[in-house]
Amino acid sequence: MKLVCISDTHSMHSSIRDIPDGDVLIHAGDSLGQGTLDDVHELNDWLGTLPHKHKIVIAGNHDWAFQDSPELVRDALSNAIYLEDSGVEIEGVRFWGSPWTPVFWNWAFMLDRGQPLYDAWALIPDDTDVLITHGPPQGIGDEVELGLGFRNVGCLDLLERIDRLSLKAHIFGHIHEGYGVYQRGALSLVNASTCNERYEPNNPPIVLELELGEKPSPV
Repeated sequence: MKLVCISDTHSMHSSIRDIPDGDVLIHAGDSLGQGTLDDVHELNDWLGTLPHKHKIVIAGNHDWAFQDSPELVRDALSNAIYLEDSGVEIEGVRFWGSPWTPVFWNWAFMLDRGQPLYDAWALIPDDTDVLITHGPPQGIGDEVELGLGFRNVGCLDLLERIDRLSLKAHIFGHIHEGYGVYQRGALSLVNASTCNERYEPNNPPIVLELELGEKPSPV
């Protein structure tokens, strides 16, 4: 199974130069610009032009319409599967999607560190194969420059949860500077942020070949 991973397109998805074909297109959040329902309709139209048999979308902290008008968004997003603390099985592979990130200013889908995020990650089923979250786990694709130094801003509770799972892949975004593929043992973790730190949609989609019954390898 070929996974094509993007994230943090901020309504600039049409500027992506080349999106490889694959079995499942995954968008790990921050798909919208202003976060409006009109943005969702435009995103849905664009998704409808892509050849992937299956498309999965989760929300991110910029995606206000997903938080404020969830039923309208679900109706509008007819060309993708929307996951929000929920899962779907595709060709025997179990996907789970969750939008939450640690609180930083006043954005959508944010929870306090500690018990609130712990409880959100506890919802992830033990038999999940591919986890999609908007934010990264602590220490993996989560480093940002703050003030005079760098800081890891990912979620420790998420890291501890993925260590207790037997995932085949973990896809996320949120921290544009962390774009790339990482390894934690046999697990491939993908920060699929399409926009760089200057909000330029220059990072290409990341493709993972998922061998059913085995761990994936990046292409």
